[in-house]
Amino acid sequence: MSKVQTPPGLAADSFVRVRGAREHNLRDVNVDIPRDKVVVFTGVSGSGKSSLAFGTLYAEAQRRYLESVSPYARRLFQQMPVPEVDSVDGLPPAIALQQQRGGSSGRSSVGSITTLSNLLRMLYSRAGTYPAGLERLEAEAFSPNTPMGACKTCHGLGRILDVTETSMVPDDSLSIRNRAVASWPTAWQGQNLRDILITMGVDVDCPWRDLPRKTRDWILYTDETPAVPVYPGLTHEEVQEAIGQKKEPGYNGTFTGARRYILQTFARSQSATMRKRAESFMTAAECPECHGQRLNADALRVTFGGLNIAQLTAFPLEEIAIKLSDSAKSYQNESGSAKIIAAQRIVADMSARIGVLLHLGLGYLQMDRGVQTLSPGEYQRLRLGTQIYSNLFGVVYVLDEPSSGLHPADTEALLEALSKLKAAGNSLFLVEHNLDIIRQAEWIVDVGPMAGEAGGEVLYSGPPDGLRNVAASRTRTYLFSPQSLPHRTPQTPTGWLKLNGIYRNNLNDLSVSFPLGVFTSVTGVSGSGKSSLVSQVLTTVVAQALGQSLPDTEDGDGDTLSSLTPAGSPRGRIISGLNEVHRLVVIDQKPIGRTPRSNLATYTGLFDTIRKIFARTKLARERKYDAGWFSFNIAKGRCPHCEGAGSVMVELLFLPGVYAPCPVCHGSRYKPEVLEVTYRGKSIADVLAMNVEEAAAFFADDPAPSAALLTLMKGGLGHLRLGQPATELSGGEAQRIKLATELQKQRRGHTLYVLDEPTTGLHPLDVDRLMDHLQELVDSGNTVIAAEHDMRLVARGDWVIDMGPGAGSRGGHVVAAGTPSDVAATAGSMTAPFLQKYIT
Repeated sequence: MSKVQTPPGLAADSFVRVRGAREHNLRDVNVDIPRDKVVVFTGVSGSGKSSLAFGTLYAEAQRRYLESVSPYARRLFQQMPVPEVDSVDGLPPAIALQQQRGGSSGRSSVGSITTLSNLLRMLYSRAGTYPAGLERLEAEAFSPNTPMGACKTCHGLGRILDVTETSMVPDDSLSIRNRAVASWPTAWQGQNLRDILITMGVDVDCPWRDLPRKTRDWILYTDETPAVPVYPGLTHEEVQEAIGQKKEPGYNGTFTGARRYILQTFARSQSATMRKRAESFMTAAECPECHGQRLNADALRVTFGGLNIAQLTAFPLEEIAIKLSDSAKSYQNESGSAKIIAAQRIVADMSARIGVLLHLGLGYLQMDRGVQTLSPGEYQRLRLGTQIYSNLFGVVYVLDEPSSGLHPADTEALLEALSKLKAAGNSLFLVEHNLDIIRQAEWIVDVGPMAGEAGGEVLYSGPPDGLRNVAASRTRTYLFSPQSLPHRTPQTPTGWLKLNGIYRNNLNDLSVSFPLGVFTSVTGVSGSGKSSLVSQVLTTVVAQALGQSLPDTEDGDGDTLSSLTPAGSPRGRIISGLNEVHRLVVIDQKPIGRTPRSNLATYTGLFDTIRKIFARTKLARERKYDAGWFSFNIAKGRCPHCEGAGSVMVELLFLPGVYAPCPVCHGSRYKPEVLEVTYRGKSIADVLAMNVEEAAAFFADDPAPSAALLTLMKGGLGHLRLGQPATELSGGEAQRIKLATELQKQRRGHTLYVLDEPTTGLHPLDVDRLMDHLQELVDSGNTVIAAEHDMRLVARGDWVIDMGPGAGSRGGHVVAAGTPSDVAATAGSMTAPFLQKYIT
């Protein structure tokens, strides 16, 4: 390990000293990081900077804190693994502000994570205006998430979920035998229900519309579950004859009404796919009792400033601040009563908290907006605002790309907020790619030089200007070079996809034209409506027009109710241009799999190709091993002890659980006899342990895997292991894997690719690689549209649609549309001055 000297001008005891850090790809790292400074950790995606900042520093701080609490309380925390490090000295308590929303439920909102909802409920409880005859309610009675506050009819959801005959039977010209009741399960179970109806005398060959109303209603809506004998393949008359002759039935079947089946599946099924299918037959309507306000009648009768609590929380934060300010003025000259004192103190506290959020550019968010609808950047800034208000001292704040999702115009407010945290006596450790943020750092820790096994070293730790002389750094090239890019002539569109009548969030009867055959960036300040336009309206209307289904949008907590909001579905009409779009592909940064069994090889299809290669070897043919024997997800070839996981979890009760290699297969995932089959001297486990670069050299003479591997390498993914679990991949890596998978399909032209902030989590070097990939798609005759904040990427594109001018109610309009040079010269555009820096 190298010796680390204390930089001149700083006391030795003012540093966090890390020795022997080996988390993930870190190579026995020694580094001294100053406290009470704004420190930025930089490096290419996958270089190891997050492993140092979060996996080592924050994880060690959490471990030390948890040692001070009781063993019982320790079990209530979501504990990070104990970091692989020899020692960390001088480390203060740490708070991590990451972008993940964790396990936030569908009921979590902006108000709940900022504690504003708690204060507002207390305000209505203690200082609200009560109608005559209504006793004072406790604060919990103003929450739709408590039994005493929730509307009894909709249980606090604000809407009633149900099914209709039209949703269950979309084509009433079909007969039951021809699957008129589309909501019934497919395959055997659906046939079972049909055979039960035959026994009961229902004509299953008659068009649905011609069946008696009473029969149709019973089939769809009955809660009865009669059990009857089933004689598969027989007519009703033959069934009656068989019963009369006391013949043994094939089985006894139990009937389930179509509505009952859907509701039970949606509520109880453990399968996300089954729940999603059930949801597709459901409708959502505003609750007739609370009219969508989620609370019981008594809570809705209490007002403050003339509004009930549901009406107030529906306003954006900036408007709530005004209404609270107006209310506070009415109390200025009053004093004495407990009600007045409560109102004054709660309003003052809420106003101060909202003021911090307004300064962070979040005033457009409604207090009742669900957490799951927020971008990662919005979520992180909400938590940042809460920390600023808490005014802690002597803490290390570890932040994961705080500029994520921020327009350059919003970055200045973020920097001011970070300065306030530092001025309060805290240290800030930021993992960041944004060059404007990096330039404001007092100290830079540059990790690299490249990603994965080619990274993991601290190339530089010191004041920013010193990085200029570090030749191995991939960051210095972008940090110190001129910002303007070489002149480029934008490509000419091959046509236009025109939409009008667009409604979604702050988009109100918007019309917009997207050029085809080129790369288009949709820009605008945070909350201007660009993601609503691109990721919600555009993808929805195009998918519907093409008859495609969109990618699974279910959140990790399994809550799918958000898509059933009555007024929430995106709306818009395609006027022209659809004939030039044959396929829609949405490429986001969501994980390529939810479990460690998903990996780069399985997602890209490489694993199928490689397993077939092993199945063709001489020994595999002799043993009659097909490709399934080489899958760790199929019982016949995988290790029976760990079931192909390669590791087993060791439960340590009060400490974080740890994973140890499987004692039977020693981490290989396979049975010994499967590992005896080799290809060019390597077993299937050996191949999965290779990274993309090694695998490309190994399979250089095999066209099928070689082409896919070379495409992955072009995307800067050479450092990833083929069998690396999807759960270990960053959002940027997941997105580039999806791009590479698309590129290797080699489909030519007429595909619309839609991306939402594709540069999130990417180093400028990786952004350049991303742009090369996107340009490759455009050169093949496709269209690429991305909602984006990175002005370097925007300047390299062909067309820009700038949304705004502001956020929330002040946004939702097309401010400018044209080439990057045209938009950069547009007066009134918030994007123009930042884009101008990159235009020569």
